[in-house]
This record gives sequence, structure tokens and C-alpha cells, in this order.
Amino acid sequence: MNPESLTVHHLNVHIGGAHILKDVSLTFPRNQITCIVGPSGCGKSTLLKCLDRLHYYIEGLEVSGSILLGGQDVIQAGDRELLELRRTIGLVPQKPCPLPMSIFDNVAYGCRIHGLHKNREIPDIVEKYLTEVGLWEEVKDRLGSPAVRLSLGQQQRLCLARTLAVEPEYILADESTSALDPLSSKIVEDLFVKLREDYSIIMVTHTLHQARRIADHAVFLYLGEVVEEGPAATLFGQPREDLTRKYLAGIFS
Repeated sequence: MNPESLTVHHLNVHIGGAHILKDVSLTFPRNQITCIVGPSGCGKSTLLKCLDRLHYYIEGLEVSGSILLGGQDVIQAGDRELLELRRTIGLVPQKPCPLPMSIFDNVAYGCRIHGLHKNREIPDIVEKYLTEVGLWEEVKDRLGSPAVRLSLGQQQRLCLARTLAVEPEYILADESTSALDPLSSKIVEDLFVKLREDYSIIMVTHTLHQARRIADHAVFLYLGEVVEEGPAATLFGQPREDLTRKYLAGIFS
């Protein structure tokens, strides 16, 4: 896949009288895990929604600034460009959301709507990505059964396989382990670490321990502003800003 940069320039988001994101400018490194951290309500999930244009569905929300993917402005993309955008930037949601269809069809769905592969190739694609998320051996004998019968941890890995099957460049993860038990969370974390070899991952997390474990790059948001960003080892180990130090010390959360 051809690497394309994803950058945010002077992004402002308002809803009603509230200023949710305030002049946010960021560049997301390629083939790294970027963790976005900060207190509840600081704008983390809103930022993630803007990257995939999901803010479009929030009534009363106003956005200014630009989000450039390979030079194209995500915010100004038309319907045709938006379809390609949704292929390039995949989303793994907070709670697993398998489609109301079989395990097989969940993974094949995106390939079919984007016309990425011929029908005869789809079984190989399904096996490839179920294997990549460590799910193939667990489900290969029941691919025709409803996806909703899987455990929560399996459903989240299925959603990840569905995202990967359309061959994105960026994976957005909005607290994608928060609904999972510790073992399933560890499996998904390990998958993200492995996947950064081929994908760029942008992850919102409320769990500082998780961010410390897996982040290569980190962004600290507070009240809609970027307080500090940079290599995770530096931000978590030697933060520049006093506000970052207080947050990491648990003085507020």
C-alpha cells in the first residue's frame, strides 16, 4: 500500500455553544501506534470521529480547519471521495458491533461493497484476515453461523478483521478494549502492536497503563486543546508541561 500522510491543521469543532476542539494541529506518524489520552470530555473521541468524517452525522456540530490525507481534505470530501476515505481509514469501535449476518459475511462485506476482489477470491481474503487477528482456528468450522454468537472478545477481533479486509492505511481505535475482559484486551493490544508493521494506528484510550505499554507516539488533550505530543517514551517519562505531569500523576482524571 502507498503511504499517505494524515495531518490535522487548525481543527475547531463547535456544538451548540460549546467549543469541543480548539485549534488542534497534529501529524500522525506512519507505522506507529499513536495513543490519544486525556480526561473524559476533553475531545478525544470527537477528534477520532472527525478523522473518519463520522462527525457528519452529529446534529448541530460545526467543523472548521482541515484534515489532509495524502493532500486531500477529509472535511471537504464529496460522497465519492468519502467512500474511498472510509476504505483508507478504518474504524474499530468502542463496543463490538458485528453486522447481523454470518461470521464469513462480516469479513466479506467491505470487500463486496468496495468491489476490491472478485467473488472467487473472497474466501481466501476471509481466511487471511481471520488468521491475521488470531480468529481463524476458533471459527473456521462455523463460518456460516451468526457473528453475534461469538464472545465479546471474538466479536472485537472479527470487527478488526472486517476493517483490515478493505486494506486501510490507518486504523482508528476508539477505546476498543474497554468492553473486554483483561485476557481479550491483551490479545487485541498484542494484535495492534503486530499490525503497526503494516498499518498506522490511532487509538483513544482512558487507560494510561495501556498507552504506556503500546504507544510509540502520544497526544495529551485537555479541554479540547493539545497540551503536549511527541514520542511516547518522552511524554510519559519526561513531559515538558506541568499539566501533563499532573495528569500522569493522577492529580486529575
